[in-house]
Amino acid sequence: MTLPQLLKEDGVYNLYVDGKPYIALSGEIHNSSSSNLNYMKEKVWPNLRGLHLNTVILPVYWELIEPEQGKFDFHLLDGIVQQAREENVRLVLLWFGLWKNGISSYVPGWVKKDFKTYFRAVYKNNEPSDTISPLCESAIEADATAFLQLMTHLKEIDGDQHTVIMVQVENEIGFLGSDRDYSDHANKAFDLPIPAEVESLYSTSGTWAEAFSQNAAEYFMAYHYARAIERIANAGSAVYPLPLFVNAWLEQFPWSPGSYPSGGPIAKVMKLWKAAAPTICLYAPDIYLPNFAEVCEEYTANNDNPLFIPEARRDIASATNVFYAIGKHDALCFAPFGIEDFLAPPSDDGGGGIDFSLLMTLNIDFSAFMLNGTGPYLARSYELLGNMLGVIQQYRGTGKMTGFLQNHDQGCILSLSKYDLKVTYTRQQEGKPISGGLLIEVSDHEFIFAGIGFSVEFLPKDGELGKVGFIRIEEGTYLKDEWVRGRVLNGDEAAYKLSIGSNPAVLRVEPYQYR
Repeated sequence: MTLPQLLKEDGVYNLYVDGKPYIALSGEIHNSSSSNLNYMKEKVWPNLRGLHLNTVILPVYWELIEPEQGKFDFHLLDGIVQQAREENVRLVLLWFGLWKNGISSYVPGWVKKDFKTYFRAVYKNNEPSDTISPLCESAIEADATAFLQLMTHLKEIDGDQHTVIMVQVENEIGFLGSDRDYSDHANKAFDLPIPAEVESLYSTSGTWAEAFSQNAAEYFMAYHYARAIERIANAGSAVYPLPLFVNAWLEQFPWSPGSYPSGGPIAKVMKLWKAAAPTICLYAPDIYLPNFAEVCEEYTANNDNPLFIPEARRDIASATNVFYAIGKHDALCFAPFGIEDFLAPPSDDGGGGIDFSLLMTLNIDFSAFMLNGTGPYLARSYELLGNMLGVIQQYRGTGKMTGFLQNHDQGCILSLSKYDLKVTYTRQQEGKPISGGLLIEVSDHEFIFAGIGFSVEFLPKDGELGKVGFIRIEEGTYLKDEWVRGRVLNGDEAAYKLSIGSNPAVLRVEPYQYR
């Protein structure tokens, strides 16, 4: 079978799995869940089956794969891949190697104890951190060696089946708590002239401080993290070239590097990352912030990066956000975090729960991690979308599909080929998803609406005379990309506005104009 690959075709990115376009309706499990096969079997897989996922995102751990230097143990990976096959889902692996959420907690014990060889980044007050410096060549080489072994083994056990379709290299990279590393190694490098490739990229010169002024520390860290990731990713890709990507902990209040991991692949340094880490195929935002639409726009600006969301909010907004991400931005993946909790029994925390004291320490909004009835709504959204992915794929990148999302506004106006469309959002209610959805313009006079909590009104184009009526309005659903009609709406149900309520649903509509 053809190796999974990411291709840009006619202006839109497509992820191919077994030679066919693929969109991941996914979820990421808790950090420690995949460290034990029995736990996965008893506490994770049973809680995922009702969510209609086609992909699961989960970690593999350097500390468990190489517990002794040079001795590798892949029985856990083998078991995870086998379990995924039994569940009939694909996997995206997260390599928890040198860096996870800005620190180095998943490195093996032999790395942690040898802190002279594998030296740490240092805070400005000369205090050592829990983060191995991205300038530590020995650590990067050790990680690259382990990652090469991981990808070599993965090719051996999965090279013909492609249960694993992508790999994320590290997780939310960057230095937390400081704008840069102040170790002796970093200080010397910071005072050197910027590398030639950076000089050419930004048409500037001098030391990092001279070239980038107030942004110097963050750009310095971004360059060195990207170089490290390139070394690691290239080692693995050389033996098994699956699509490899990185994810970003986004900028947050008070908007200074260190309040989020400095040097990570946030949008403003993406150009630098792309130049220094060409093996990485995409840059993925972890979206816990409330401005979901803005982040999606930021990560798809200039159409030079596909939208792939490996971590998203756990609250009920996710049931709607997935429609917007796919409809408006041709998203290739949507995945709320801690997905095994969503349909877990009330007595079961589904994976260790969420440490809210840690969220406070890290200045992260609690609401992003609250489950407030999310599971059943997300399951319905995934079921609906999963049965029409072929239809969606047909319209990706054509300009005939878009999305809309409530953001403290009442609605929006969409301009179509022959009509203007007034979308009115349902007033937000506690315990109900926000409003939003996607629209497909099948032809000038045929439309598909899917989503939650909105009504639509077709209007003549601005300046045109006449009125709009309906030939047909159908409720229904898709089953393996084939439309299955429900009620045909007419009379009172179709006299004024077409509406979708608080449960995810789809309508097919055929309007016409008359005078």
